[in-house]
Amino acid sequence: MRLKLSERDLIRLVRARAGRRSGAVLQGIGDDCARLAPQPGYETLVTTDFTLEDVHFRREWHPAESVGHRALARGLSDIAAMGGEPLAAFLSLALPGKLPRRWVEDFARGFLALAKKFGVTLAGGDTAESPGGILADVVVVGRVPKGQAVLRSGARAGDGIYVTGELGGSAAVLHQLLQSGKAPKGKLHAAHFFPTPRVAAGRALAVKRLASAMIDVSDGLSTDLSHLCEESGTGALVNEHSVPRPVLPGASSLHYALHGGDDYELLFTAPRTARVPAKIAGVRVTRIGEMVKQKGMWLVDSHGQQKALQARGWQHFGG
Repeated sequence: MRLKLSERDLIRLVRARAGRRSGAVLQGIGDDCARLAPQPGYETLVTTDFTLEDVHFRREWHPAESVGHRALARGLSDIAAMGGEPLAAFLSLALPGKLPRRWVEDFARGFLALAKKFGVTLAGGDTAESPGGILADVVVVGRVPKGQAVLRSGARAGDGIYVTGELGGSAAVLHQLLQSGKAPKGKLHAAHFFPTPRVAAGRALAVKRLASAMIDVSDGLSTDLSHLCEESGTGALVNEHSVPRPVLPGASSLHYALHGGDDYELLFTAPRTARVPAKIAGVRVTRIGEMVKQKGMWLVDSHGQQKALQARGWQHFGG
């Protein structure tokens, strides 16, 4: 049985649910191109992310609504990591011919519900039939006032290292899914299936000029911190007891927090003199370490002992 939607029907389905466009989008779905209004005094941010079946999700584990939500959350989190404001999204879908129509409808519902929450217009995209699994390619366009974008390269030795929220919850859920095929309910369930991009926190950090460098924690703290170190030409000391993480009975919460990824929290640095509040935009902020001059990363235990911290988070083509 084939998907009971033609390409035109699929476009109509998504367009009907997309709602009104934002002021930045002059023309959305319906023409060969979208038209976006250039805005004086702002720089444009553009990011793109794949969501691939059996890489980023499994149909037997992840409801279609969650897949749609997560597909957009990835791009929104990238915009947040630059201190930007998301404006428009573009969604290209490749779908197997035998995919149930209900799956497509639920995917669109999850995607567009998150778009509405952040005032993002679905302005276009593409559709195709996939010979294999599901593929979603999402482009998100945002803006940031000129000179306010927070880069990965701005950290200096002596800067404090901070993270928003908790780390490791999503990876813990994935571990349980791998073990039993069942996901826990409650806070951890939401952290994995419906993560919240920290757009407001990222924007506040940029506006208040608190962050000297920033990245989102999508590939794991160890890997994403290594990107900050590389781009800034610094090293890092991380206090293991300071890393915020959920209490996980019978599991290594520190391992998940350091290397798990898929958290979509913000990892940022701030100058020694900066007064970083305990909460930003209602989200908990924790200092977890310090940037240092010597290249490399080290984990410091409660006794002050240091050991090398390797980047062991998610990496495509990493074997």
